[in-house]
Amino acid sequence: MTRVRYFAAAAEAAGTDAEERTEPTLAGLRAAVVFDHPALADILPRCAVMVDGVRSDDDRSLDGVELIDVLPPFAGG
Repeated sequence: MTRVRYFAAAAEAAGTDAEERTEPTLAGLRAAVVFDHPALADILPRCAVMVDGVRSDDDRSLDGVELIDVLPPFAGG
């Protein structure tokens, strides 16, 4: 299982700050979390996705991945 943590507006849209997921790929995870949390559909494409601490924008296997962070853009500087 992979722990997915949502921050700020992503947590608000998901209705939770964390959950356990079992999707085998990042693309599958993206589709599944939008299916389960439709409010993420607008924000997820703008979020940075960190896979075990490394930003990942491509489809990749989640085999052995322990943690995914979903970070929306932050205002300010």
